[in-house]
Amino acid sequence: MAHTHPEIRTRFAPSPTGFVHIGSLRTALFAFLFARKNSGKLILRIEDTDQNRFVEGAVENLLKVMQHLGINFDEGFYLDDQGKVQEKGEKGPYLQSQRLELYKKYALELVEKGSAYYCFCDEQRLEEVRKEQIALKKPPMYDRLCRKLTPEEVREKLNEAKAQGKNPVIRQAIPEGGSTLVPDLVYGEMTYEHRILDDQVILKSDGFPTYHLAVVVDDHFMEISHVIRGEEWIPSTPKHILLYQALGWAPPEFAHVPLILNPDKSKLSKRQGDVAVEDFLSKGYLKEALINFVAFLGWNPKTDQEIFSLQELIEQFDLKKINKSAAIFDLAKLDWLNSLYIRNKPLRETVALALPFWELLGINTESYPKEYLSEILTLEKDRLKKLSEIGERTKYFFAQPEYEKELLIWKKADANDASHKLQKLYEFFTNLPEGRFQKTSLEEELKKFIGQNGFDNGSVLWPLRTCLTGMAASPGPFEVAATLFIGLGKTEILKRIKIGIDKLA
Repeated sequence: MAHTHPEIRTRFAPSPTGFVHIGSLRTALFAFLFARKNSGKLILRIEDTDQNRFVEGAVENLLKVMQHLGINFDEGFYLDDQGKVQEKGEKGPYLQSQRLELYKKYALELVEKGSAYYCFCDEQRLEEVRKEQIALKKPPMYDRLCRKLTPEEVREKLNEAKAQGKNPVIRQAIPEGGSTLVPDLVYGEMTYEHRILDDQVILKSDGFPTYHLAVVVDDHFMEISHVIRGEEWIPSTPKHILLYQALGWAPPEFAHVPLILNPDKSKLSKRQGDVAVEDFLSKGYLKEALINFVAFLGWNPKTDQEIFSLQELIEQFDLKKINKSAAIFDLAKLDWLNSLYIRNKPLRETVALALPFWELLGINTESYPKEYLSEILTLEKDRLKKLSEIGERTKYFFAQPEYEKELLIWKKADANDASHKLQKLYEFFTNLPEGRFQKTSLEEELKKFIGQNGFDNGSVLWPLRTCLTGMAASPGPFEVAATLFIGLGKTEILKRIKIGIDKLA
């Protein structure tokens, strides 16, 4: 059936359990793109009904990450200028634990209508039923014992429970026969036989709802038109639709998005490496690259374009272009994409983003000229997969490199030859006028020096580069020497060549 909504309203409804999982970011991103594409609203609701999993500061952290990535919410929560969590919108409260009276009201209405019932079974009995069903190779489900109680028995048991200061749970009464149709904007229509659906708990004994009741009540009162969530919720959707029907409400439209898997097809989890958005950001993945990468996890614009700005993603986004099959989280692809973004970013911005990674290595970047840092980054940025690599790769620009003397020897030469060449280089640099230290003129002068002395390039440039960088793989000696000259001057170049000579003595 086609829905006509006066306004597109979708929501992102995480639990405040700590870090932002890549899967959560993708759900939020798809909801955001869909809302913006359709001039709709995106609501942030916090689902904190599982109080055991609540983590202090999780909401602040979530908002900080989303704000950094450019995903903003029209209703729900936001951070004010002081970094404090504030609420906005007409349909709140947007925190589930502040809506308990509402859930209770509708749980009782469902009991009245015969679409839910009190259950007095204790944990021990439920565990025995479960074990028995597993032994019989049946799916573990509640055996509906309390559904068979007469109204008198229910009253009696309620009074008994009240006297003991206990509350029974309330379970959904799934219709005995028939089936429910689940229309989905990604997976098409799916039919679920009622006999395979469990009479699950909708209100716990502590007065908190389970996800199933809370999500239906909240989506109804927040006038959500489209629910975008992970495919793991598909089996719960027929139960949700039955709750909507029992309460006489029109359900929203559903769009379930495929799972995200590791390349080995296992579920994306902490054990396999990073899954928190914060981890990727702290490693120096650029927010633009991360958003671009995550958008492609399960969505395909059906064009050859691979690089998308947030605005372009909004323009292209369509729920029909979401794939049904699982999305593969390919770190190599993210590295490739990130390196592309680093390469194309204006140098000034990249330097600003690189500063914290240098500081982590104890480098006081403020004591160096800005031009020096820009030159270093110009040399390295085409080689970087992520900004966190900048520190290790460029340490030698800030401190005398450590290396074994064997590294100074060019493959076709020996220690004497290397020593001889370095002594000649020392004289060459001592006599080179300061005005000739730019990369192009330095290259000209060095090549002229090599030619005049009848040397070959490798046996001169290899030990020179080693003295300057201490690395077997680094940018070329012309670029490195010219850059060192900008930041540390000619004396530093001479000092490093002298150390090389001393190592070979």
